[in-house]
Amino acid sequence: MELVGYADRLSVAPGETIRFMVSCSRETYQASVVRLIHGDENSTGPGFRERVVVSAVDDVYPGRVQLIFPGSYVIVPDHPVLEPPPGLTLGAWIWPTLPGKGAQGIVTKWSAAAGRGYGLVINADGYLSFWLGDGHGNTSRISAGAPLRANEWCFVAVSFDAEHGHVLLLQEPREVWPNDPVRLAAEHRVPASPNLWSAVPLVIGGYVEGDSVIDPVIGGHFNGKIDGLRIYARALSLEELRASRDRGSDMAFGKEVIAAWDFGADTASRQVFDRSANGLHGRAVNMPTRAVTGHNWSGQETDPRRVPEQYGAIWFHEDDVDDVGWEPDFAFTVSPDLPSGVYAARLQSEGAEDHIPFFVRPPTARPLATIAVLFPTLTYLAYGNEQGTEIAYSPKLHLPRMNPAVDASELRYLEANKLLSLYDFHADGSGVCYSSRLRPILNLRPKARARHIDAPHAFPADLYLVDWLEHEGFAFDAITDEDVHGEGAALLAPYQVVITGSHPEYWTDRMLAALRTYLESGGRVMYLGGNGFYWVTSIDPENSHLIEVRRWGGTGAWRAAPGEYYHSTTRELGGLWRNRGRSPQALVGVGFTGQGFDWAMPYRRQPDSFDPRVSFVFEGIDPDEPIGNCPNLVLGHGAAGHEIDRYDRDLGTPAHAMLLATATGFSNGYQAAAEEILMTDSMQGGTVNPRVRADMVYLEYPGGGAVFSVGSIAWTGSLSAHGYANTVATVTRNVLRRFSGPQERHGLQDVEGQGGQR
Repeated sequence: MELVGYADRLSVAPGETIRFMVSCSRETYQASVVRLIHGDENSTGPGFRERVVVSAVDDVYPGRVQLIFPGSYVIVPDHPVLEPPPGLTLGAWIWPTLPGKGAQGIVTKWSAAAGRGYGLVINADGYLSFWLGDGHGNTSRISAGAPLRANEWCFVAVSFDAEHGHVLLLQEPREVWPNDPVRLAAEHRVPASPNLWSAVPLVIGGYVEGDSVIDPVIGGHFNGKIDGLRIYARALSLEELRASRDRGSDMAFGKEVIAAWDFGADTASRQVFDRSANGLHGRAVNMPTRAVTGHNWSGQETDPRRVPEQYGAIWFHEDDVDDVGWEPDFAFTVSPDLPSGVYAARLQSEGAEDHIPFFVRPPTARPLATIAVLFPTLTYLAYGNEQGTEIAYSPKLHLPRMNPAVDASELRYLEANKLLSLYDFHADGSGVCYSSRLRPILNLRPKARARHIDAPHAFPADLYLVDWLEHEGFAFDAITDEDVHGEGAALLAPYQVVITGSHPEYWTDRMLAALRTYLESGGRVMYLGGNGFYWVTSIDPENSHLIEVRRWGGTGAWRAAPGEYYHSTTRELGGLWRNRGRSPQALVGVGFTGQGFDWAMPYRRQPDSFDPRVSFVFEGIDPDEPIGNCPNLVLGHGAAGHEIDRYDRDLGTPAHAMLLATATGFSNGYQAAAEEILMTDSMQGGTVNPRVRADMVYLEYPGGGAVFSVGSIAWTGSLSAHGYANTVATVTRNVLRRFSGPQERHGLQDVEGQGGQR
């Protein structure tokens, strides 16, 4: 990518400042601020639309390339006790996932550029090795006699007697089998008493590539888990090494323990605690996975809070990325008179272009409209930089519109910088459970197209709604998931109606509580999407730019490992909200039932739709007229599709909820949600499974609250069809007029309303 950037926040209020970080390989670039209206360049729709905002940002800026350094590790500042004494022992339990994929540091105080220091590593061939050197060309790299096996716990250690030049390498697999070649103790000789002092920091899960002490570049990233890491101030014997495998050995060796890190302590923190008297605490960089099972996990408990001693591991990956740490290039302070909405910093340079979106929310505690659009920014982060669609949306039989050539240069940039989404896999095959907004997110862009449908999805698809609201003249305030998470129901309370985006899939506990409180207090919600309110999601309390998801028990691209269902950042149980007794059906009347990516279908009205209480929904529509039998910018034709939801009393849809319309007749490219398949069979496709349908539901809450749900991601893709004159636009307009009007809180059926329009 010749021109790319990101912002330090997604939501900004009047008077606040947002900073933009840019990497540009050209000499200069032009920056400006634009209001985004429609993000799809498809010629069958309104086309791309933006509006320039005159601001102090308008200028030409010097280009510079800013780099990304992926790979997680723990860094421990240099300390005198880490200077090698006459004897030294390093020991740890490791669970390597990619032994043989390049040299990987386990625990090192090693400068690769200077050839100075020491370290316990896995060499490029997958063998346990001890590296040592004095920086003057005198280096030794001693290896054990058998390669380590992937995905198996093994205790590894090196005992080094510097005075006599004696090295003992030990490998002890957790599971002891007869004649196992991995189980070994190998002795070696090196020149006596080399000077191993190095001022670089100690690194767990990698090593220092250069010789910089202030801002070291870390390489040799470890792939896998490390647990029970210890350093001792003398060369332990073979018997002592074997005894040191247990955590209780710390007491036995007393003052000889230089460091004893407890990776299971406070997994929500970036700090890594050393339990020794020296207090050699470290800092986790690039968000390695915490709250993962250690070498001694028994399987009897799955909650790390109950048995923290069995969760004493950290899982490192060569492609972990957190805050990429770029320097800011320019900033924008939101003026008090700038309307709430969706904006972007537009970057342009000799044919290259990028948009960095952000949301201007209304002034705090002073909403400017009766309508709020809740943009699902957690979903944007979850899908941010998605690459693994062939795996996540398999089999390919169900992807007739897959376009592998879409944005090939962007894919190359993502791959080169190891920028992954929560739908991708790490290099070692484990699922990605953290996502950060402090990095370039190339599909969080107005013109982006999802590869699995060759059409807009998530953020660019939500601009369909923005465009329609603008066309209809409905004023709205833009708010985000993070805003609701932080401020709760108080943020929603002033609005007559809250409209969701097309795919509000990722919700935190606080967000769900806020929405329910809003509804029970008389608020109205238009759920204009599908697969909403689905995955348990955490926002890191200490680092709000980061979210976490642990996938299990649902339809997803990967599954968390056994025992690793709890989030490290909030220590709550992950998975589906449905599996925690908070199904989407109980909140908005419908919940995820299936997905497919070939084509969409129209809705047919159901008997409940003729009840006088909901007559307002279908004003201007004939009784037998299908809803959404029109062009769609997401799947070509039809308003129900992509990911769909259904009404289901067994899953919590309230008895008084009204089933207004249903879309059926989907192809076998649509398959039922995995969480509902008890036995494998051939009856899960759209042609045979009655659960594979999209339902439109109206649900009233006490005190005048109400929900209108369409159960389809594709719905908003039809709003502009036939010049905005279609049944999807009519239904949406009818409901929004009623919901945004000044109704009394005792009920919606009694009062007409058209408030909210300009």
